[in-house]
Amino acid sequence: MTGKGRVALEDALEPLVVALDVGSTASRGDVYDAAGRPVEGGRRKVAHQFRSGADGTSEIDPDQVADEIGTLLTDLVDRPLGGRVAGVAMDTFASSLVGVGADGRAVSPCYTYADSRCGRQVTALRSELDEAQVQQRTGCRLHSSYLPARLRWLRETDQDRFAAAERWMSLGEYVHLRLLGTTAAGTSTAAWTGLLDRRTGRWDPELLHAAGVGAHQLSEVRDPDHPLSDVDPQVGTRWPELAGARWFAPIADGFASNLGAGADDGRTAALSAATSGAIRVLVHDIPERIPPGLWCYRVDSHRSLLGGALNDVGRVVSWLENTVQLDGADPDRLLGAAPGSGTPLVLPYLSGERSTGWAASARAVISGVSTATDGPALLRGAMEGVALSYARIADQLRTVVGDPERIVASGRVTQDLPGWLQMLADALGAPVEPVTIKRATLHGTALHALEVLAPDTARAPVETAPTLHPVPGHRDHYRGRAEQYDQLYRAVAVQDPPS
Repeated sequence: MTGKGRVALEDALEPLVVALDVGSTASRGDVYDAAGRPVEGGRRKVAHQFRSGADGTSEIDPDQVADEIGTLLTDLVDRPLGGRVAGVAMDTFASSLVGVGADGRAVSPCYTYADSRCGRQVTALRSELDEAQVQQRTGCRLHSSYLPARLRWLRETDQDRFAAAERWMSLGEYVHLRLLGTTAAGTSTAAWTGLLDRRTGRWDPELLHAAGVGAHQLSEVRDPDHPLSDVDPQVGTRWPELAGARWFAPIADGFASNLGAGADDGRTAALSAATSGAIRVLVHDIPERIPPGLWCYRVDSHRSLLGGALNDVGRVVSWLENTVQLDGADPDRLLGAAPGSGTPLVLPYLSGERSTGWAASARAVISGVSTATDGPALLRGAMEGVALSYARIADQLRTVVGDPERIVASGRVTQDLPGWLQMLADALGAPVEPVTIKRATLHGTALHALEVLAPDTARAPVETAPTLHPVPGHRDHYRGRAEQYDQLYRAVAVQDPPS
């Protein structure tokens, strides 16, 4: 092995996989061997950012991202790999939407999961449809992060653009269409739209009608074991080292994150904390019933991803660092310290709430501020609020899968602010095991391809740091904070869940 856990190219086990990840802050790529180890000379990154606005706008240019992925591929395979690359796999943030015209080019920006401008359409759909039935059928609530409301919003507010779109696809599908001349939706990507029947794996007629689109306007849905076909022959000319590779339909980042963190056995919960966050369990069946605060995404014919998501995790840290004065305080030490009185209570919904109340138009609320409240106190209160939001999801997960044997935590926030993990363990009332490998999502994207390309090769273990256990003396504080959080939430942001 080389430095930082990488394997030298000459020692790498075949086949090799090129993995690509389109996240909220950057597009990334790397090369992995059959054991799931990153290969020396890989890892590339192109930074980007969403365009956001006070009205709930959250967009990115899909052609910019397609160009980023093309550049990453060129950089990653700009060396002799001897025909050893057997697959190319990609994940993207979920959900996303791009309108595509007759010429195969985007006629809209890419609308991201955080775009909340379709709140009025969410309300209308909730009055027209039985939301409880919709959730049990699709695994998704009616919410601004899913496509039924977003498509209706476009149809009602931008009729010309809506009419110009002959097809609707995720960002990953569009990237493939641009680069490969063909595309398909990975099952998990399709599930994240809120338009897929989670039991059959087919597009849901009632939701399509509500959205105002037809199944012919959406991509074919493919499980991971059915890579893309009809790839443009020019792809092999542009990237000779990929001439014989199989291209996998894009998957959702949450699915990839679970695989990459080692949470693939139904007994391990994966907690991710990056710009956004989630807690998920990969269950090896199709659950019969879903709690009202959670989602359940079909990822292939025999597995589902059950959990809940937060729009704002790392975004909360970034906003506070850019907005308030921390007076030289070390954020990590501050968050790792014992709790105390005088900390504001914060509902951390900068861009709306997903799980567990699905208040799409919610905004952050700060309570309990006095003249003694300073920047560090606001940071601690906000990240307590984030930890308590995770705990609310975990409580509903336990009603389906019981107490997980392990909770593994990955993502930029867990590595930048390891002290916050103690707060998280205290709020959850459960041990938290930090994943120390970089780019767990990218790692998982490679593993999903290797499940098909090298099913019998043993994978390298996922490296973790010592487990953090709840501090008994902190239990009463966080129980009290959870009750206060619930009271404030009900007062300002409540959404009645389906029964």
